[in-house]
Amino acid sequence: MGNTLAQKIFKSHLGEGTDVRPGAEIGLIVDQCLTQDSTGTLAWLEFESLGLDRVRAETVVSYCDHTSLAFKGESADDHAFLRSAASKFGAIYSKPGNGVCHQVHYERFGAPGATLLGSDSHTPTAGGLGMLGIGVGGMDVAVAMAGGLFYLTVPKCLRVHLTGALPWGVDAKDVILELLRRIGVKGGVGCLIEYDGPGVETLSVPQRATITNMGAETGATTSLFPSDAITRAFLEAQGREKVWRPLEADPDAKVEEVIEIHLSDLEPLVAMPGMPDNVHSMEEVQGTHIDQVYIGSCTNGGVRDLKIAAEMLRGKTVAPHIDLIVSPGSRQVQEILLKDGSIEALTRSGARVIDPGCNACIGIGFVPGDGQLSLRTVNRNWPGRGGNKNGRLALCSAEVAAASALAGVIADPRSLPPVEIGDVEYIVDDLLLLPPEGPETPIRRTANIVPLKAQTPLPQRLSGEALLKVGDGISTDDILPAGPLTQHLRSNLPAIARFVYHYEDETFPERALQAGGGFIVGGENYGQGSSREHAALAPKELGITAVLAQSFARIHRTNLINCGIAPLVCNTAGIDQGDRLKIELGNLKGDVRISNQTKGTEIAVHPDWTDREMNILRAGGILAFAKEEIQR
Repeated sequence: MGNTLAQKIFKSHLGEGTDVRPGAEIGLIVDQCLTQDSTGTLAWLEFESLGLDRVRAETVVSYCDHTSLAFKGESADDHAFLRSAASKFGAIYSKPGNGVCHQVHYERFGAPGATLLGSDSHTPTAGGLGMLGIGVGGMDVAVAMAGGLFYLTVPKCLRVHLTGALPWGVDAKDVILELLRRIGVKGGVGCLIEYDGPGVETLSVPQRATITNMGAETGATTSLFPSDAITRAFLEAQGREKVWRPLEADPDAKVEEVIEIHLSDLEPLVAMPGMPDNVHSMEEVQGTHIDQVYIGSCTNGGVRDLKIAAEMLRGKTVAPHIDLIVSPGSRQVQEILLKDGSIEALTRSGARVIDPGCNACIGIGFVPGDGQLSLRTVNRNWPGRGGNKNGRLALCSAEVAAASALAGVIADPRSLPPVEIGDVEYIVDDLLLLPPEGPETPIRRTANIVPLKAQTPLPQRLSGEALLKVGDGISTDDILPAGPLTQHLRSNLPAIARFVYHYEDETFPERALQAGGGFIVGGENYGQGSSREHAALAPKELGITAVLAQSFARIHRTNLINCGIAPLVCNTAGIDQGDRLKIELGNLKGDVRISNQTKGTEIAVHPDWTDREMNILRAGGILAFAKEEIQR
C-alpha cells in the first residue's frame, strides 16, 4: 500500500512514533514556524517562559500583519516588542506593510515537503506549494520554536480529484466554495484534504493557495497540493528554485473518501452571511444590493486576483454608492501592480488601494454599518467578523467582487468580456524582512505587555456553576471578538478577558469573576475557526476550568488543554445555565463523572485524551509540561 502526500511528509519528519496510519499519534519535527502580531505577542512571551536563549527550529518568522496599521498605541508597542524579541531569539521579523503572513511565507519561505507550524488557523495556505502547514495555538508554536515536537493524531485523508479547467468568470475561490457547499464547515474535521487529478496542472500556485487557505473553514487539519512543474516555475520566479522537490501521492495510497470536482462545470458562487458554507449559486443571489466590496486578504490577495480585478475595472467606474477597497496580500504583489499600471487602473475606477495587511478581514477599518452587506474575497463571514455584529459579510472570488462593484449589486462576471493578464514578472524585494541581530538585543516592553501567570496543576475535583450555555457552531470570534474591540489587547490577558462572549452575553466576564470561575457549556463544533488561543486563555483568566460540549473544533480543543482547561465531550442537553456542577476528574485516566447538583443527575464522560494530553493537564498546561521536559 502506497502513501498519501501527507504520509510521505510525516514519515520524513517523525520524531516520535512509527505508524502514520489514521488514528495513530505521532510527534513531528517542525522545520519552520510563523507567528503574527495578533497571536505572536503571547507566543513570544510563552517562548520566553521556557528559558531558552535562541529558537531551535530552522526558520522562524515573526509577522506584523493583523495590526500593521497600528490603529492604537498598544499595537505599536506590540510591534516594538515583537521586533526586539525576534531579533534577540534568532527569528526573522516581517515589518508592518510587508504583507499577510501566509502570502509572504509561501512566496519567500515555503518549501515543498517541509513542515510549518503557525499560530494562525490559515497556516495550511502553504499547502499550495506542497508544504505541510498546520495552524495551532501560540503555545504549540512556542514549544516548536524551542525545538520540541508537534504531536497530532494522524487525520483521515479526504481526496479531491480535479478534472477539466476553470472557465472565464470562475476561479479557485469557487472550487473551495463548492467543496464547502458539499461537506460544510464540519465536513473536514478529523481529516486532511489532498488534491489530485489532471485539473491540478491548470491551477497556478496562488490559485492552489486560495484553496488550501480556505480549507480551514471545513475544519480540516490541513490541505495539500502536489509539488509539480507549476510549483517549480513559481519558485524559480521567486529565485528559490533550490528548495523545489517533486512530491505526489502514490497511486495506490489509501484514502477514506474521494470527491470529484469537474472544474469546467463550476459556476461563480457566493457564501452569504452567517457561515462560509452558506453557499449559493449566482442565479440565486445576483441582483442582491450591496454596500461595500473588499478585494484582497490572504485568501485572494495574490497578483492574479488583483490584476484580473484591475483589468475588469480598467476604464470603468464603480457604482456611486459602493465603497471599493483593494488590499494586496504582500508588498511583492503591491510592487508588481505598481509597475504594470494595475494600481492606477484600480484607483481611476474609484477603488481605494490600501497597505498590504489583514485589515478589513479582521475588522480593522472598513467596518460595515448596521444591516449593510459587504461583499469580500476573504475567508470568514460570521456575525461580528467584520467588526460589527450587525454588519453582514458575503464571500466570493475577485471576479465576482469586481463585477459587483461595477453593478452595485451581486453580479455575474460572465456577463462581462473575458480579460487576459498575461505572464507575471515577479519582483523580489525583501527590504522589510529583518534578520536577527543577536542575543544582546534588549526586549522592549510596556505596561500593556503583561507577563504570563505560571501554570499550576489542574485539581482532581472541580466544582462551580455552569456560567454560560451556548449553542452549536460557536466560533473563536464568538468567544473573543476580533476587530478593534480587542486587537490592541492581545498581549494583556487581564484586559482582554473582559471581552469574553461580548456579543453573546456582556455580563459573562463579571459574573465569572464574581463566582470565582466555573464552567462553560456548548453544543456541536465548539470553538471552530481561528487558532487564537486567547479564546482559551481569556476564559482561563476568568477562572474557567472546564468546557462541556458535544464536540470540539481541533485547534480550540488543543488550546484548552494547553492552557489547563479540561475539554469534556458529553451530552449537554440536561445542563442549564446556572446549574451547580461537580466534576470528578480523578487521575485523568479513567471515566470522568459530572454531577448536576441542581437537578440531582449524573453524566458519565469517557475522555478521548491521549496519555500526553493527560500529562499536560496534570501539569496545568503545556508550558509547565514542556519546561519540565526541557529541564530534564
